[in-house]
Amino acid sequence: MKLFECQSCGQPLYFENTRCESCGLPLGYLPSQEVVTALREDKEGLRAIADSNLYRYCGNRQHDVCNWLIPADSTESYCVACAHNRTIPDLSLPENATNWRKIEVAKHRLFYTLLKFHLPVTTKTEDPEGGLAFDFLAQPQPNSASVLTGHASGLITISLAEADDSERERQRREMGEPYRTLLGHFRHEIAHYYWDRLVEDQDILDEFRGLFGDERQDYVAALQNHYAQGPPANWSERFVTAYASVHPWEDFAECWAHYFHMIDTLETAGAFGLHLRPKANKDLATSINFDPHTATMDRIIDSWLPLTFAVNSINRSMGIADLYPFVLTPTIIVKLSFIHDRIHAAQGQPSTDLGALWAVIAGLKRAIGVPESN
Repeated sequence: MKLFECQSCGQPLYFENTRCESCGLPLGYLPSQEVVTALREDKEGLRAIADSNLYRYCGNRQHDVCNWLIPADSTESYCVACAHNRTIPDLSLPENATNWRKIEVAKHRLFYTLLKFHLPVTTKTEDPEGGLAFDFLAQPQPNSASVLTGHASGLITISLAEADDSERERQRREMGEPYRTLLGHFRHEIAHYYWDRLVEDQDILDEFRGLFGDERQDYVAALQNHYAQGPPANWSERFVTAYASVHPWEDFAECWAHYFHMIDTLETAGAFGLHLRPKANKDLATSINFDPHTATMDRIIDSWLPLTFAVNSINRSMGIADLYPFVLTPTIIVKLSFIHDRIHAAQGQPSTDLGALWAVIAGLKRAIGVPESN
């Protein structure tokens, strides 16, 4: 995530801010310019200081769940992120409104990255077959079947219970997950949507199967086996999480989510001008002075490993859990590189990773018999 500041007074801003705490001006996010802008009200409406144009807020501003802006002359009622909402919860219940706000914070951060990567974000209204939509559902009755977070044919369902910190923590412990967040859910579920568009029926399907496995295996049976038997004993050598070992689709989704974690965190670190110069180990030195959305995989990995070691060490100094409790083995890095290439190929940009990491990846692919894509 970039850093933002008020154009009126220079106050540092968070992505979600709606009013500057220093000068009091209202704020809104302009997705086309990737900027949080201060707004001045004149006789014609809200004028952005960032570009002097007129805007209005997304229709969901009335619910205090969105600060994104729409051109004043647009015929749309909702911003590019909120336009994908198919079902929202009953807002007459205060608990639903509170949980939905938390969910929208995560969803808007997801869309920030999707738009930065120029990935297709067609709505189901625009394309009923291939579009994307969200249902945000609360538990209907105390004894009714649980609402399950998941993806099916472009429809992503998020249970409102995931926005409850205590419930999410209970599920995290119960399922043995080192990391469980709303943003993580969004990044995982959106991966299933993009697998259908960037991998299925593409000429790289054989390469996908060589890396992740054959997705044609029975998904339900694989899931039942995972919960009955647990992950394989050596899962950490080949999978970024235990859940990734369930099925090739879940392996892809977990790797996709981790790639998004890396990109967003590196952008934030770069926005703060972070440089690592440890005295004890020069191999952990790095300067995060690049845009990870356009960087090669070499550079991403070269900065990510030192960064996570540093922030994990800081967390341990505070006596709290590691910020990034995962290990990226060579096999996992190859999978992440596959996702990196698919995202950039969707932009019409072939892979440009011609450095040392590219050579390592090519060698690993040959060693495990992964077919090269055309």
